[in-house]
This record gives sequence, C-alpha cells and structure tokens, in this order.
Amino acid sequence: MSAHHLMIIGDQRLDAATAIEVRSPFDGRLLGTVAEATTDHLDQAVAVAKATLAGGTLPVFERAAILDRLADSLTAHHEELAQILSAESAKPITIARGEAARAVDTVRFSAAVARTMNSELITMDASSAGVGKTGWVARVPIGVVGAITPFNFPLNLVCHKIAPAIAAGCPVVLKPADKTPLTAIRLGELLLEECGLPAGWLNVVPCMGPTASHLVEHDDVAMITFTGSPVVGWGIRQKAPKKKVSLELGNNSPVIVEPDVDVAAVALKLRGAAFGYAGQTCISTQRIYVHADVAEEFTEALVAAAGTVVVGDPLDEATEVSALITGDSTGRVADWVAEAVAAGAEIACGGQVGDHGIIEPTILTGITPDMKVSCMEVFGPVVGIATYTDYEEALEWANDTIFGLQAGVFTNNLAKALRAAEALDFAGVTINETPSWRADHMPYGGIRDSGNTREGPVYAVKEMTEERLIIMQA
Repeated sequence: MSAHHLMIIGDQRLDAATAIEVRSPFDGRLLGTVAEATTDHLDQAVAVAKATLAGGTLPVFERAAILDRLADSLTAHHEELAQILSAESAKPITIARGEAARAVDTVRFSAAVARTMNSELITMDASSAGVGKTGWVARVPIGVVGAITPFNFPLNLVCHKIAPAIAAGCPVVLKPADKTPLTAIRLGELLLEECGLPAGWLNVVPCMGPTASHLVEHDDVAMITFTGSPVVGWGIRQKAPKKKVSLELGNNSPVIVEPDVDVAAVALKLRGAAFGYAGQTCISTQRIYVHADVAEEFTEALVAAAGTVVVGDPLDEATEVSALITGDSTGRVADWVAEAVAAGAEIACGGQVGDHGIIEPTILTGITPDMKVSCMEVFGPVVGIATYTDYEEALEWANDTIFGLQAGVFTNNLAKALRAAEALDFAGVTINETPSWRADHMPYGGIRDSGNTREGPVYAVKEMTEERLIIMQA
C-alpha cells in the first residue's frame, strides 16, 4: 500500500487539493503520492523562510552540529534511503547505495565548511585615508534560497543544496523533481525530527515545473540554485535577472584515448562511465575519440564489456542498467540512435529497446559531430566512438560543443596530458580518469551551456553568502 506524503512548511505538514503520483519508472507501480504545492503554498513557504531568517541566524556551531547529526542520520538510514531513491528513480540498488554514501560525505564537508568560515581583515591604513580605521569583511547569509533539484540524484544533489545552505545560514524552499520527491521529503523529516534543525529553515514543496516559476520570480527569494536541463536552467536565468542564479546543467562528455594506454583497462573504466545508471548523469561519457591504431582493439574491448552489463529490475542486486525515467525519454533516445544510423553510424552493440522498455547498452561507431548522439546530451545508455590520427584534431573535436562540464583523456605521455589540461575548454579535465568522475568536495560545474557556478560545499557556501564590509573608526 503506497503512502500519501505531506509537504513541509515551517512546523506544519500540509496537504493539498491535488496530489502528484510517484510511480516506478521500471514497472509503473504506484510508490506513493505527495501533496502538490500551489503558488499559495510557495508564498507561504517563502514567508516562513523569510521570517525564520529575520528571527536571527543560527550560531555557526549549531549549524555544524545539525549537519554532523544529519551525516549520522543518513548513515543510520542508509538502506532505507537507498531503497526509496532506487524505487522512484529506477536507479540500480547498488548504485543507489553509493549515492546514499556520497550524501554522507557531502553533509560532512558542509559541516567542516561551517566550522572554518572566516571573516577577512582589511589593512585599512594601506591607504592614507584609512589611517585610524579598522575594516573587515564578514560573510552573511544571502537570504532565502530557492532550491530546484533533478530526478537523477534524489538524495545527493538535494544534499548539495540543503547542506551548504544550512552551513551558510540560509533558509531553504526546496522544490524536488516531481518524478522523485519521496527521498527529499524523507530527508526533510530526518533533518527536522532527528537532527534538530529548527522549523522554517527547510521547507519542502513538491510541485510541477510551471508552478515552480513562481518561486523563481518571487521577490523574497534571494537566490535560486538549480540542477537540471540547460533549457530550463537558462530560462530561469532570464526570468530572474536580479537574483543570484546558480546553474548546474548538462554535458556530452568527451574522452580521448591515446594508443599508449592499456586499452582493455580503459574500456573497462568507460563501461561504467558510459552505462552507469543508464547514462542518466550529466557527466556520463558520451563521445569517445580513439586513436586509429587502437580503435579496433578498443571497440572490441568496449563491446565485450558492454555485453556483461546486467539489465533489469533496479531493486535486483545484480542490475546495472534499468529503465529510463520516463517512456518519453526512452522514445527520444531510441529515435536519436535511429537517426545516427540513418546518417551513417553503425551499431556495434545494443540499440534495441528490450523488456520493460529498457534500452540495451548501446555503442555506435562512426559518429559525426552533426548527429544528436554527438552534439546534444543523450542522457541514456548510449556512447559513440570516432577515430582520429592527429591528437590536436582530437582535442578540437572534444572542444566542438556547446557544453563545458568535464572532459577526459587517457594517455601516459606527460606532454600530451599537460597539453590536454591546457587545451580542453571545460571546467573540469580528467587525465587517466573518466570525465564521469566526481568527488563531493571538489569544485564541480560547467561553462557555456553547462552552467555558471561551482558546487561542492566550500564553493556553494560562498555562492550562498554575501560579503559585508564593516568599517570602524578608532
């Protein structure tokens, strides 16, 4: 029997006239319903958040202690949270457990940032006008933060918004993805019931995208932090020109494979980077440029590796790839593969939609830059291979994109590694690691269509605070 979940506004659990159904993307079963917030609910949540901040910031030691308790709570509820997020996102349970473990990291790092935030002393008498004056810059909360999170990491990407906001001293109005709100509501309950976060600092208001526009445009929301698609993200930027808007968006991650590496080992690494969670991560490896000398060997190794990927029920311990988030997503990815084949690409493996509408791990060879599977973000278990002979040309191909999140190169040639670090025009460059790798404390983000900010608690907290200059006359 599925449960009905209420939204969280201040110290209240509120129902609504309508509900959002949360169904398994794998088998369609009803997992639960959540109260669907209206614009009135959003107004109420923002008003509560604003009043909470006006009532005084939480002392920093309390923020850190709350976050430490949250890390403990996430650890204690690890399996429960993994099961919820696996069910609602069709994320294979072993990968879901990995996400639940990462969320603990994210929260611990946020507690550390809270404890180590410092003011900056300004040497006022460096100017003759400043003699006799003392000046310092304090970091103060930016205000109410509106957080909008995506379906693909229902726990960790929510923690990447909420935990830094708590560290910064900002109250949050959270709009979780309408496909995966159950994890966020459970996280909110744990924070308020087990971790001692006072009411008002976190408000969880599930709603659909059009309603969320009200949050984006609300005069009392100082900052929007959004992770999701570029189209929606840049639309938010346009709607809120006076707000701080932090965007964490998509990519079509390229990898260059030089002939001097262990080809089989690289193929094995890229197996997980291309097909993990059915490619539904914004740094999923999508374009592989392989030197012609090893292209055949590499392609055979990657096809063999793809053939061992277990497809099926996300709650099965063995499963690595399951259904995409919606049937529409599946249809779009299948169409893009068909278009690529029509334009001259060849299917080395996969390419079919199998049982439960799951797309088999798919490898295309002979991809060209104009194919959607190359130039757009697939967000499915599809990877394309092209060959090169000139390293500089491969770097140019990698750079030929509207995106700019992360890119990678595999080479044991130090000069070529350093050249990639210099030439790849992305916010993150990985060398002998896939561009699909992330640790939760590093500065993670993109340029161009991929976004305009860096996340990771140290960086997110900076975004969520303003610098206030204080001058005192001696």
